[in-house]
This record gives sequence, C-alpha cells and structure tokens, in this order.
Amino acid sequence: MYSEGSFSSPNHPGSYPPDSLCVWVIRARPPSLVQIHVSSLTIEGPSPCLFDWLEVQEETEQPSVVTRFCGNVAPPTVNTNSSTVWVTFRSDGSIGGNGFIAQYHAITLEQSEYWVRESCSREEFMCDRGRCILPVSVCDGQPNCHDHSDEANCSHKHKECGGQKTGLYGYLASPNHPKPYPQQQLCTWQISVEEGHVIRLSFRNFSLETQDVCEFDYVEVHDSADTGAGRVLGRYCGTSLPPELTSSGPQITMVFVADEGVADSGFSLSERTCSPTQFTCSSGECLHQEWLCDGWTDCADGTDEHDCDNSTYPTFSLSCEPIEVEMCQGLSYNHTSFPNIWLSIADQRQPRCSVLMELACFQPLRRLVCGMFMPHCSPQGGVLQPCRSVCSWAAQQCSQALNVFTFSWPFNCHLLPDSQDPMECSSP
Repeated sequence: MYSEGSFSSPNHPGSYPPDSLCVWVIRARPPSLVQIHVSSLTIEGPSPCLFDWLEVQEETEQPSVVTRFCGNVAPPTVNTNSSTVWVTFRSDGSIGGNGFIAQYHAITLEQSEYWVRESCSREEFMCDRGRCILPVSVCDGQPNCHDHSDEANCSHKHKECGGQKTGLYGYLASPNHPKPYPQQQLCTWQISVEEGHVIRLSFRNFSLETQDVCEFDYVEVHDSADTGAGRVLGRYCGTSLPPELTSSGPQITMVFVADEGVADSGFSLSERTCSPTQFTCSSGECLHQEWLCDGWTDCADGTDEHDCDNSTYPTFSLSCEPIEVEMCQGLSYNHTSFPNIWLSIADQRQPRCSVLMELACFQPLRRLVCGMFMPHCSPQGGVLQPCRSVCSWAAQQCSQALNVFTFSWPFNCHLLPDSQDPMECSSP
C-alpha cells in the first residue's frame, strides 16, 4: 500500500446504499503500524451499532482487537499495534446516512518518537503513549486513559464553566461571553427537569472558530443525562445560529469544546421547560396550544402568530401611535394602540374629564383611567394593561371622593395583572 491515503463509504458525501458490505485491507510494510483517522461520520446508530457500522479489526498474534463505530460524531484517531488492519462497512436494508470518510497512515518504528508525539489529530488528547481520546473526555471526572493523564492538570479549565442546571428556564453562555472565550476549554452542562416535560434550547448568539468539520471548537448537544448515552442532537461551529433543539425527555447534556488555537466571541442561549402540550415562545415563555394563530399576539416577540397562513383567524399586527389626549400625556409612556381591545374603543377621543380634574385624587385616578383607555403600546412588549397595584392605589385614594358624586367605584381591580413585571403590565 501507499504510506497514506483515504477511503470512504459508497456515494459519499451522498447517502450510502442499503445492504452494503465493503471491506478494505490496509497493509503496511512491517514493522510499520497503521493509523486511521475518521474525519466525518454519519452512520445509523446509536451504540452498540447493531444495524449499520464501521468496524476496524487489527491482525495480531494475540486475539484481534475490534472497534466498531456509528452515529453522528467522528471517533478519535485509531492508533493500531498492527501492520495489517481490516476495515469493514456494513449497512442494513432500512435507515441510512451520509456514511464516512477516513484517512490512513503507515507509521514506521523509526518514527516512533514522532508517532507518539503526533499520532493524535490537533483537537484530540493523547495518552498511554499513543492512545487518542476526544476532548469531551478530558477533565470530565472519569479516567478514560490507563495512565489517568486525561484527569491530571485540570486546573486550567474555567471554574465557572458547565455544571448542573434545573428549573423552568435558564441561561447559558460560553466563558467570558461576549468577549473571546479562553483556550483549552471543556464545559459540560447537564440540564434536568421534571418527568413529563421536555427541554428547548434557543441560541441567541453564536460565533465559534469557523471550520469545514467541527473538530476544533464546537458545541455538542446530547439527548440524555450524559454524553455516553442517547442520540446526539447536533454538533455546531462557525457563525451560523444553530436551530432550536428540543429533547425527547426531561434531560439534556450540552458540551462546549475549545482547543488551543483561534478563539471567538462564543455563544449564549436560553433553555426553557414547557410541557409537550405547550408552545414555547422564542423568549422561553410557555403558552397554551390554543393560543397559537388565534389572531392575538401572546408572545412578546409575536412568534405565536408567525407562519399562520392556514389559520382561520386574521393576521394581527400591532401598530403604535402617539398619545393625543392631553390628560394622558406625560405618563411613563407616550404611545398607545387602537382599536382598544379591552374597552372596544375604535380610536382616540378627548374624554370629558372636567369632573375628574376637580377631585383631590385626580393624579392616581388619571394614571388608572389613562392606563385603561390609552394602554401602553410597545412594539417589543405588545399592548399592556395597567398593573393591579395602579388600580388598587386609585381605589384607595378615590372611592370616598366618588361617593360624593354618587358614583360607585367603576373598576374591578382583580381583573388586572397582579405583577410588577414591565413585560406583563404597565405602571403609567
């Protein structure tokens, strides 16, 4: 054979055909040894690879060493102890993938010192004088090397990187984001929620080292409680924003790897927990499914009314306009929206407020009346009702004064949002 070369599955990078059986026999001139690096892998999985697989078998005097691969993540470099290696690719009659591409090298014993030093690819970690492991296995608390070197010298790892996450929602970011992340990072976040719920990851910003294959700096998401079980939802690098990712169960694991080379601004994302019967806004808020495409904007960003071409409801769009009513000018906001969806008022009209202006409690009452008739309009937050506290304060100050005019208190404050969150209600 040549001292180096490459081979791939049939039709690569297209899908490999069903019922395939391919065998490559790679022979190096003894006493040279064979090294194999799989640079891309997309084969029906997961482990233990019962349906489709790529298998490497060493020919030695001892019982042969067999290593089998499948799934969507390329394995670490295989450094064999043999001059002859059998590589087998097998596919069944059903689900397929894009297959693999691999490179082989013949390493002579005269090059043994160089081989030990250079036998792993740039993003891998070498231990046991030649064994290669992926960065995700370094400093993960579990020895993967016989010499335990993968768990030594881990103090350089970022102290605030990774960890356990629980709760209905949260925020994750690469170390130092939005500044460049440090080199040589391995961050593992394990996210767990209650049974019966799923997890949705929504990336807000994303900028890692650009590369053809995500080998150097990348984010990898596993649909399980750890990296050794379940399917890989995806591995991402470069500057394109990853898609929203949804787990199949209540646990998910996210890994961030950075090598010693180029660093970028990293990423940030929100993780939200909604039940399978709910819709998740891009902000992470959970809504009832029946609120989708109902003609009203319930998400702050309006995503519940996006892509509603097949809806029987008319598309609802929010348009803010300056407040023209003099009594309601000078509040904490200066834009409203009509028609008024709560009071069924078509447009702005000057209210008759001469009686109100004579009341000693005019200011708290003005805030409530304007909050109801001229609601706060924000293109980002929608139309907001006044908070319940605004109504309660006005009632406390004005109920007795209105009795003088034989008016009973006209508002039911309990119908207003009981919150101080400026995204849920307004304080005029």
